[in-house]
Amino acid sequence: MRVNHTYGRGGALAYLAAYDVHHARVFGRTEPRTGIDPFMNLAAQVMTREPYASAKRVFWVVDNGSSHRGQKAACRLAAAFPNTIMVHPPVHASWLNQVEIYFSVVQRKVVSPNDFTDLAPVGDRLRAFEDRYNSTAQPFQWKFTTSDLDDLLARLDRHAPADRQEESSAALAARSTPEGL
Repeated sequence: MRVNHTYGRGGALAYLAAYDVHHARVFGRTEPRTGIDPFMNLAAQVMTREPYASAKRVFWVVDNGSSHRGQKAACRLAAAFPNTIMVHPPVHASWLNQVEIYFSVVQRKVVSPNDFTDLAPVGDRLRAFEDRYNSTAQPFQWKFTTSDLDDLLARLDRHAPADRQEESSAALAARSTPEGL
């Protein structure tokens, strides 16, 4: 006897989120797809409420997704919300963006295993997790100081091959600081 298994794709749901690092608060939304409009909807969801609407500056640390990549995206966000400053960390430094840490938790605790029969339960589970997270989360306390960074870079330089020490890690770090730019 032969059994045929069929796979019925039920569609996709995009989960966009912003993370307030000072209050460990997530602002999330689901959209049928990603893009400029969904990203700007998220920005409006955050920026039209206090304390963000009246803040002197609000930094948006974003990845290099197509909906918020480059100067054009930064200008679009600033035109809509003049107190915003878009920040793009280096491509391989997603760990600096705390919303990425939140997304990794969501991946492990909410959407894996992917056993949903349709999109409504996915959205419900995401919203329920976000509510629970917001009720219990505490701001992340960085313990890695600039002195720790200097020590790490010095250790890396001691282990670098001689032909690669033309420009040391410390020199690269100095160039990446505001004083070095």
